[in-house]
Amino acid sequence: MSRYETLRGELAAAPRTWLVTGCAGFIGSNLLETLLRLDQRVVGLDNFATGFQANLDEVRSLVSAEQWARFTFIEGDICDPATCRAAVILDGKPVNHVLHQAALGSVPRSIADPIASNAANIGGQLNMLVAAKDAGVTSFVYAASSSTYGDHPALPKVEERIGKPLSPYAVTKVVNEMYADVFARTYGFKATGLRYFNVFGKRQNPNGAYAAVIPKWAGAMLTDETLFINGDGETSRDFCYIANAVQANLLAATADDAAQGEVYNVAVSGRTTLNQLFEYLRAALAEQGVSYAQAPTYRDFRPGDVRHSQADIGKASRLLGYAPSHTIVEGISEAMPWYIEHFRRG
Repeated sequence: MSRYETLRGELAAAPRTWLVTGCAGFIGSNLLETLLRLDQRVVGLDNFATGFQANLDEVRSLVSAEQWARFTFIEGDICDPATCRAAVILDGKPVNHVLHQAALGSVPRSIADPIASNAANIGGQLNMLVAAKDAGVTSFVYAASSSTYGDHPALPKVEERIGKPLSPYAVTKVVNEMYADVFARTYGFKATGLRYFNVFGKRQNPNGAYAAVIPKWAGAMLTDETLFINGDGETSRDFCYIANAVQANLLAATADDAAQGEVYNVAVSGRTTLNQLFEYLRAALAEQGVSYAQAPTYRDFRPGDVRHSQADIGKASRLLGYAPSHTIVEGISEAMPWYIEHFRRG
């Protein structure tokens, strides 16, 4: 039995209290669903800047009434210190674990509005760190990013070697890790960072200028629209299915003290080009009886993007017991029915 399977049994037998910031977003709502299915008590915080009430409604439809009753929602902003202080307390007691997912994601968004990204990603995380430390929270896990590796050319990416950031978003994620390190040294409060590599899955928004590539392309294919590839299509990424990211969060939050306060890659240690991704999505659609006959349209490379990215997940495997449950092909296959249900016209 894997460490994660053992942990799920332990949590179901002895429920804990969790705070999920950004609970109405993509990763946050998947964390919320998993925790409620395990009969945990969950406080959720979101201001709906990038999250959606529909995500919360869907989670409610997927869990029992008794499980949903264990959820307490706070509509608020992590940029407000008082809101953060309130969110880490439930029934007069500090929550056990904080899973801090709230942020303004996207490299292009940060280039267009670096001030907003800085306020939410740096100021907001600092507010959460202070609130959690002061309340005596047991563990704090935050969403870091593979963008931290910047212009460092080596593959696969290992946690100890990073380059210069290539976007304002990447700068915010580097500073998040610096603050976590300082809080451990100064206050003895450990915060564990998870460097996500291109996470995808259900409830990921396909619309808007800052949509992630997999839901955006799935949406285009399902509405028979032109699909655009930035560059020559040979840019590669380590795409990580949402179930793997959820696993990493729960393992990190409950890890031994010696494994706390570290930074971990969360990926599958694979490399998929955009051209390959296009074919994987088209094949998964075909398996569901949906055809997409258009060829992709190539356009300029996107500013701030790295050319190749692949993670070494050895550290997370050794210290957390992390073992990805889904490859990219398996993740796309599992997510495709959801994409079809939510993105297809008619």
